[in-house]
Amino acid sequence: MHALLRLWRGELPLGEAFWTYAVLGGLLVNALTSLALLALIAADRPLAALAAGYALSVPYNVFALVGVWRSAARHEGPRLRADLIRIATLVGMILLSVT
Repeated sequence: MHALLRLWRGELPLGEAFWTYAVLGGLLVNALTSLALLALIAADRPLAALAAGYALSVPYNVFALVGVWRSAARHEGPRLRADLIRIATLVGMILLSVT
């Protein structure tokens, strides 16, 4: 839990925040919730499918985006790198949220 709090506060190194939480965590959370969505649709439970598909993934995506954004603000390296990671995370989280 401590690492998630550090992510939220932007205290993690930018690379760790991006690769571990936005990329790896984002793909994992969104893949699992997509599987749950498909299983519930197959079971003819559309409202439960909608909740399973978005109630966990969208908040996680926002959480990861905020963490990466804040880590980018503290990044001591090149500003261009931090800005590109912000943009990549924003685009990625939007795509993962709407698909």
